[in-house]
Amino acid sequence: MIVTCVYVHVKPDEVKNFIDATLSNRLESVKEAGNLRFDLIQKADDPNQFMIYEAYESEESAANHKTTAHYLKWRDGVVNFMSEPRYGVKYNIIEPKERSGW
Repeated sequence: MIVTCVYVHVKPDEVKNFIDATLSNRLESVKEAGNLRFDLIQKADDPNQFMIYEAYESEESAANHKTTAHYLKWRDGVVNFMSEPRYGVKYNIIEPKERSGW
């Protein structure tokens, strides 16, 4: 299992647009085979900074996510909302070890 935390710094006047687009992507992402979680988190002391927490059962299911129509629409649609390019950091899941723990 793998987690990717995607860090995004959004232009102040694009926050609502970014949230709307990301929630639309999230609604489809959680339906994907192998998806365990897909959370959108906004920084408490800076509403222009976000983290997307994506957990997948495997590298393959995480890679498949990046080929979906909803991801590609999100990726291309939010690029101009960002103050700087987004970046992701991958983590290995230690616990829970089983899907049932999610």
